[in-house]
Amino acid sequence: MSLPPGFLDELRTRTSLSQVVGRKVMWDMRKSNQGKGDMWAPCPFHHEKTASFHVDDKQGFYYCFGCHAKGDAISFIRETENVGFMEAVEILARESGMQMPARDPKAQEKADRRSQLAEVMEQAVQFYKLQLKTAAAAEARDYLARRGLGAEALDRWDIGFASDNRRNVIGHLTGKNVPEQTIIDAGLAARPDDGGPSYDRFRGRIIFPIRDAQGRAIALGGRAMDPNARAKYLNSPETELFDKGRSLYNQGPARTAAGKGQPLIVAEGYMDVIALSEAGFGATVAPLGTAITEDQLQLLWRIHPEPIIALDGDTAGLRAAMRLIDLALPMLSPDHALRFCLLPEGKDPDDLLRADGAGAMQALLDEAKPLVSLLWQRETEGKVLDSPERRAALDKSLRAALGRIADQSLRSHYADEIRRLRSELFNPPRKEGQRREWRKQAVVPLSGTKSSFLVAGGNSAEERLREAVILATLITHPALLPQFEGELERLEFSDPEYRAIATALIRHGTDADDLRAVMAEKGLGASLEKLFAQRHVRIAPGVRDTQDAEKATMCVAMELAKLSARRGFQREVAEAMHDMDAVADEGLTWRLSQAADARNRAERSQTEDRAHYDLGDNGAQINRDERTAFEQLLDRIDYSKGRRTRR
Repeated sequence: MSLPPGFLDELRTRTSLSQVVGRKVMWDMRKSNQGKGDMWAPCPFHHEKTASFHVDDKQGFYYCFGCHAKGDAISFIRETENVGFMEAVEILARESGMQMPARDPKAQEKADRRSQLAEVMEQAVQFYKLQLKTAAAAEARDYLARRGLGAEALDRWDIGFASDNRRNVIGHLTGKNVPEQTIIDAGLAARPDDGGPSYDRFRGRIIFPIRDAQGRAIALGGRAMDPNARAKYLNSPETELFDKGRSLYNQGPARTAAGKGQPLIVAEGYMDVIALSEAGFGATVAPLGTAITEDQLQLLWRIHPEPIIALDGDTAGLRAAMRLIDLALPMLSPDHALRFCLLPEGKDPDDLLRADGAGAMQALLDEAKPLVSLLWQRETEGKVLDSPERRAALDKSLRAALGRIADQSLRSHYADEIRRLRSELFNPPRKEGQRREWRKQAVVPLSGTKSSFLVAGGNSAEERLREAVILATLITHPALLPQFEGELERLEFSDPEYRAIATALIRHGTDADDLRAVMAEKGLGASLEKLFAQRHVRIAPGVRDTQDAEKATMCVAMELAKLSARRGFQREVAEAMHDMDAVADEGLTWRLSQAADARNRAERSQTEDRAHYDLGDNGAQINRDERTAFEQLLDRIDYSKGRRTRR
């Protein structure tokens, strides 16, 4: 089966070789540089301990310096899975979300056709290069010289010129036995609707060849020399060779430069790319005069994980950046990011380089903003947010934008940054002269309060105290262990000594006549002394009364419930505050209120009507049935006394 033209190129573009290889090897992260796609591992094809197997994720090739195995993603699948070429292609296509094409008996014919068109395009490029040296191109040469391009640069970029002659390139190519229809199919010429003679598509323009990642000429871009021309820039139409939305100007050389560590820059036009590359920024591409498409964005990330979008400092440039935000948000991931370099107003990269040099451009690139900053700027710039309704509208639009980010972790970090920016906008820090002066005298705590266990222990002291009461009660009443063993094993102790006591309690508690002696043998004697030495532990009902198992049961159950509710509330708060959509959301308030209610119910310790115990005035728990009987007895006594008095 033959594959249609361009299928394998697109498959390789969509496939990350490091991900394919990563299923079979363990990367040596000390030697690898993931950000640059430079990965090392022990070779999967021969036994070794050193990381001699190298994967260049940018270029899409691997090589082993030990056994000299080399290839791309397709060959790696073939070798490791022991499958044929087409089976390997099917595996990669399935993983990349590409549908395998139906069997096409004319696939080879189409491939030959593309090769023919590419040859015709290359002949046209060379013809236009020669035309740039003619007298008719004097004005074009002067313009290019003013833009700082000398003879070597013109030759390096294969820049040419198309005269005003309507059949200049047609005449040249037909003279080399190229059929006129092939010239039209390559996008070099067009035939009018009225059936008249065909004419050159590019006339009176400077010509910029557009090449694919392999360096083949696939299209042309032309800049008009006439300032009154209908279109300043003109690209080839889409052909069997050229798909404008899936191509980048200077893609091949930029990929090579990015592989050597240069940042990937995305400029707007041909001259910007050429100027930046000539100034030392070789990893520069352009989207061919159109807004960046989804396919082009994937191509950019294939070259570099964090391209820098360098746009002209005008309204159109800023508008293009804002449109790109909406395209990129659903595609972002921890490995796929964007930064934005906004140039001074009225200047493009070429203007800046000629005026201020490469250092000024580098300074702007170093200060490139992350996408989240531009998102915030778009949603807030020029808006008056002086009412609750307007602030709510801002929150709604921000939530909608964050909701489009597919990666959960990244969405959470975006929400964190939006909250920070929102806080700075609505709650700016007070200036030195705006500090409040409190007239009321601060309340000074008593010395006994300051030195108490709960104050000294901070927020975790209460939890440690409840853990201590649970352990002390179960040690005092080891017969209760089977009832609470599961909860005790799952309990997250804040003190390592408590965890050690709990482990010994679970293993030996029900089998030991003298549990304290067993724990002393385990080296926990001192820990037990510290545990029972706490005053709050000694007065706990389950510890103080060594004979009342029912009271001890209730004590342990109550403390476990309070711990669970408290920690559940803390987890709910943490999760809600880091929720990816947590930007002034009413759902956040509901979640926190529900968690607070659950905590409060648990900390009321079952004192509602359905409880078996009531809380006395002195803080002790009183059996409700006993209390009721006691009150009835007092009523009878009072009644009897009253009768005697009347007699």
